[in-house]
Amino acid sequence: MWRKRAIGWLIISITGFLLLLGRLMQIQLIETETFSKHNVNLLEESVKQRTQELVIDNGRGNFLDRNGTMLTHKKVSVLVLFPFLKKMDWDADKVSSISGIPVHVLKHAVDGAKKPFAYGDPEPYELTTSQKVRINGLKIPGVFAIEKKFERSEIPAEQLIGLTGENENELKKRYPDKELAEKTLIGVSGLEESFDEFLIPEGKSKLVYHVDGGGAPLFGINVKYVDPANPFYPVNIRTTLDKTLQQKAEDLVDQYQIKKGGLVLLNIQDNSILSLVSRPTINKNDPYNGSGMTNMMLKQQIMGSVFKTVVAAAAIDHGLDNATRLFDCSKKINGKPELKYNYGMLDFTNSFARSCNRTFGELASELQKMNPNLLEDYAAKLSLIGSVGWQGDIYHTNDFKQLADEDKGRVFLSDDARKDANFAAMSGIGQHEVRATPLAVANMMATIARGGEKTMVRAVSKIEYKNGTTMVDFPKENLKGDHISPYTAMKLQRLLREVVLNPNGTGRWFKDLPYEVAGKSGTAETGKFQAGQQLHNKWFAGYFPYENPKYVLVAVNLDVVDSEGGVNLLFADMVKILYKKDHGMQ
Repeated sequence: MWRKRAIGWLIISITGFLLLLGRLMQIQLIETETFSKHNVNLLEESVKQRTQELVIDNGRGNFLDRNGTMLTHKKVSVLVLFPFLKKMDWDADKVSSISGIPVHVLKHAVDGAKKPFAYGDPEPYELTTSQKVRINGLKIPGVFAIEKKFERSEIPAEQLIGLTGENENELKKRYPDKELAEKTLIGVSGLEESFDEFLIPEGKSKLVYHVDGGGAPLFGINVKYVDPANPFYPVNIRTTLDKTLQQKAEDLVDQYQIKKGGLVLLNIQDNSILSLVSRPTINKNDPYNGSGMTNMMLKQQIMGSVFKTVVAAAAIDHGLDNATRLFDCSKKINGKPELKYNYGMLDFTNSFARSCNRTFGELASELQKMNPNLLEDYAAKLSLIGSVGWQGDIYHTNDFKQLADEDKGRVFLSDDARKDANFAAMSGIGQHEVRATPLAVANMMATIARGGEKTMVRAVSKIEYKNGTTMVDFPKENLKGDHISPYTAMKLQRLLREVVLNPNGTGRWFKDLPYEVAGKSGTAETGKFQAGQQLHNKWFAGYFPYENPKYVLVAVNLDVVDSEGGVNLLFADMVKILYKKDHGMQ
């Protein structure tokens, strides 16, 4: 009996030993890089347990403004200290005398450290170039003065540039053929997402040293510098933004308490975004809570009377702008008395300047009778329908889009609406189903200012290699499709200028600005109500200087009661800022 029990225990023991041996072989030999369902790299994890490191640069590409200034990050010369210093007699006095940091503060920081750190992080103590050279000249093991990349606490044009995050599943889906660490950052919105394949890191730059189980140096106190050593990466995405103008624009938007809306500023010459502000801001602690992640300047909005510019273009080309014809602006578009905006009898030019709904409702209906597609045709000619952001074939990518999350505008949603005279009249004043993005409205103004030339809007001018050479260029490109004629553009320019010059014009507030402005206002009914009051979208879209156009500016305040505004003041102050900049007054 005892012999059977012994044999049984022996079999169990041998089986257990074989299972254990098999498990060890699985861990040590077979699944060293893809252990368990989580695909843990055991080799990497074992190295991590024996090393301590300080990442200097995570290797992801950078965003620059048009002048080469870093937008999302900054490089700062910092003092790096390693925790093994606490076990050494190091010359803290000399480091203190050069850096200006008290000796006891330095030693206290080291005593409390469990891993290498940049002194003062997350608000690092910044060293001068001279201090950096002198500290490194001391050649103290564990004390380094280096240039480290830090993320800015406030990122300009945050919705346009976008966010990054960790998502292992999405990482594998996007890059199935690349060997990337599971915690590699990827772009999840904006330009970060559009340009992600170019921004993905080749590897991190870091300072590394090996430790034993107690955290003491394992192979002496030699610290290694690890770098991908690729002269071409990481790349730089050179945006068309002007960081200084962007900051001033953001300050103005907040000053005038634009809670939902913002502005778009374009450079007319190369049709690029100089600044773009969207509100509300992104909630840093919970980005997907609320609408902060949404770039309002790329989302279709109810545009109201700004759309009258499209109706005017169609009316000009079809002979409906007769100077002798008068419109009864004492009536609404439905024929009922207009009590609030009773302008009496107005001609075409004055109707545009004062934004008479009756006139443009009638004109839209007449155009619809001529051809139900005319309003959409002219909206397309002025770039309100379809995407306006830069797109094309680059490098090894077909139909690459800089602004992948851009909405397309529209005039009608159905053929029935397109053929309905009443719907056409409502569409003529930018209501009913008419929608456009603020960016598209800006491009419409740029198209008019250039005499009808319709081009794509760029947010990025090129991708540069690390050494400064160009990897990909994004040249100025025309938008496909028909455009308005130079003659029509000239007549629209005069109408837009009259909005400002006319003593009763809706843009008369801008008459005395240092730059001559031409533009169009808009107040759109949203169908939303708050405390019994209807909410409106307030717009002003224009360009300047009138004679030699340089800038397009669109300011919009969304979902506000009629008495609220801020748009006119925002627009005017931005014009003043640009004038001062151009004339060296700031």
